[in-house]
Amino acid sequence: MGRQNMTTKQTVGVIGAGRMGTPIIGHLARKGWATLACDVDAARKDAVTQCGARWAADPASLAAASEAILVCVGYDSEVRTLLSDGGALRKAKPGTIIAILSTVHPKTVQDLALECGAAGLHVVDSTVCRGGEAADLGTLLSFVGGSAEVVERLTPVLRAYSADVVHTGGVGTAQVAKAVNNLILWACLVADHEGLALAKHYGADIDALRKALLISSCANGPLEKWGTQTMAWAEDDMAIVAEMAAEAGIALPQAGVNREICRALKPRRYKLESYGR
Repeated sequence: MGRQNMTTKQTVGVIGAGRMGTPIIGHLARKGWATLACDVDAARKDAVTQCGARWAADPASLAAASEAILVCVGYDSEVRTLLSDGGALRKAKPGTIIAILSTVHPKTVQDLALECGAAGLHVVDSTVCRGGEAADLGTLLSFVGGSAEVVERLTPVLRAYSADVVHTGGVGTAQVAKAVNNLILWACLVADHEGLALAKHYGADIDALRKALLISSCANGPLEKWGTQTMAWAEDDMAIVAEMAAEAGIALPQAGVNREICRALKPRRYKLESYGR
């Protein structure tokens, strides 16, 4: 690819066709990118081909055929398996950009970027925010951590599914940005839960109050999307925050409390009547 930005004549591979990966695949294909995808669940093949992408038999064949690869798997261990020595993505051609969209520890990306750099591969982190609805609409916010040159080359790919792309600094900083986003996100959700539970107890019209709060000084994203967000990843998100804080020697007492509350709230979701009982 030299130093040129990527163009739609080049191939983008996506590993992971789950809730976020599938709409991203669809946007890439509709914007004219030659899109390859694979998932550990072979049943996802129909969804991928219906998006206009081609199904790859395995990550290694996808890597060999792609100029850029987006990694949308769920866990740190899966990212390491794909990119560590002997991993499937080491089959990629020198010069290939590998963007980790998964939410993992910043050091994971930094370690892998260093290891893969020796093979001529450019590993960056490109985390996404705003949730599933934004993924469906192609209006995600992408944080990107990497060298200015590599980020510039990758940005046309990210624009296919992102309304906003923010270069956060060096490799790993997009994971930092996502961790901070998640820390504040879950803090807001916990505060919303407590506030609305209190209001409900005292007989307030919750629907009317929520709408009013959205135009007040306490407006926040979880309140706007109340009742529609999943808490499936809350505990994992906050575990990463806790690990980062411990390594940095920074006390984040509210984040620690919120982690425990999110663990308690997860099975109850948004049932105000059960909060605190």
